Amino acid sequence: MVETIRVEELSKSYAKTQALSEVGFTARAGTVLGLLGPNGSGKTTTVRILSTLIRADSGRAWIDGHDVMARPHLVRAAIGLTGQYAAVDDELSGQHNLELIGRLLGLSRGAARGRATELIERFRLEDAAGRLTKTYSGGMRRRLDVAASLVGRPRVLFLDEPTTGLDPRSRTEVWTLVRELVADGVTVLLTTQYLEEADHLANDLVVLDQGRVVATGTPTELKARVGGLALQMRVADPAQGAQAAAYVAEATGVEPAVDADTGLIDAAVGDVTALRRVAARLEAEGIGFVELGLRQATLDEVFFALTGRTAQPADPVQEPDPAPVTAGPAERKPR
Repeated sequence: MVETIRVEELSKSYAKTQALSEVGFTARAGTVLGLLGPNGSGKTTTVRILSTLIRADSGRAWIDGHDVMARPHLVRAAIGLTGQYAAVDDELSGQHNLELIGRLLGLSRGAARGRATELIERFRLEDAAGRLTKTYSGGMRRRLDVAASLVGRPRVLFLDEPTTGLDPRSRTEVWTLVRELVADGVTVLLTTQYLEEADHLANDLVVLDQGRVVATGTPTELKARVGGLALQMRVADPAQGAQAAAYVAEATGVEPAVDADTGLIDAAVGDVTALRRVAARLEAEGIGFVELGLRQATLDEVFFALTGRTAQPADPVQEPDPAPVTAGPAERKPR
């Protein structure tokens, strides 16, 4: 399958912080590539380089066959970008926001109006098209924001933390939109710290940690790397939780995640024999448990096994969020 995105050894630093270190990956046309990692892992920096908002210190990248560093104007003509927060004008209606972007991209008044109406209908915003966007719910604003990045009909769409701050229903709406875009042949690069989201949407995954790629593969392949199963247990006496977690680590070879509030202990395991080893050790040490079993591993556990930490720590590299980037007909290459 054709590669729409290709990245080779990208590096970028901010003062004394190494944001990216020789990052490389590819994305196939008409698929979702999930870029995973905690805040500060380099996800947003990667997107900003690929969308020509900033330059890499070293390395190369191509979008839709165009060299990001050498031909940025052609890259911008092929992409759309939606950042973490809606970047539409609160004092304009949804329809007028999209028409304005169309006009800025060089469309005639009639073409801009037609494209805006088409997107309003596609994103199920007809009932709110004439309302000021400051009256929109979070989910509606996010849908409008994604629509704004599609006015220029991009072949590649960057979605940088698209469901940050949204309620579960609004997140599901965004997921549906992403699936519809991919069905139409758009390549989506999705950055997220919600690993459930990546599991639902991504065909392929790249896991970043401290600016480096630590794993790549499909969700199934990454789960298989850490066994594909997870051991889950809760001891009867919370005071023995730390001791039980140590025995789980010893029996499985993986440092477990411990929920301090619920006492739940989780660890990715390679096979069912880990369950027997843990049960035998707990019995030998006289530690009772109220829950002990195996289930399908989640990407959260995969990430924890790969990096030794969860996917949502504080972000050490703070940068302003960019406005949406939309493909422009005047800059698009001939087809």
